[in-house]
Amino acid sequence: ARKTGASTTTSTGPKTTVDLVQEIAERAVLVPVGATLLAQENLASTVKGLSTKYRSRASLEREIKRYERRGATARNRFERQVRKTRTRFERELRQRRTRVERTVKHNRRRFEREVRSVRKDIEKQSGQLTSRVEKIVSDAQGRITSAI
Repeated sequence: ARKTGASTTTSTGPKTTVDLVQEIAERAVLVPVGATLLAQENLASTVKGLSTKYRSRASLEREIKRYERRGATARNRFERQVRKTRTRFERELRQRRTRVERTVKHNRRRFEREVRSVRKDIEKQSGQLTSRVEKIVSDAQGRITSAI
């Protein structure tokens, strides 16, 4: 205890660097030791409980069968969940693929329709241009022949 003015305080923290290092070293040793002792006590308690619970071979076998059934149930549930997830995934994949194929087909038809429309417009304009050129040539030939 340290005297500070009129009151007395107890210091539990380290005062110097040496005290700090010593405290860390002690903790580094005491924590694993304490954890090991606790695990050992728990294991001893569990073994004692099991030996009390399963005094006969028949009760032990009954309990093992119970664990086996529980494990089989868990496995079956997991397998069902996996199958359900796989089925859902495959269905969604098919739906997406169908949607994409439908969109591609629709866009292709639309593109081909646009190409045909543009081609017709070009052919029409080409025809109009050809008739204008023929008219100009014809008018020019008529003027040339009338001038001669």
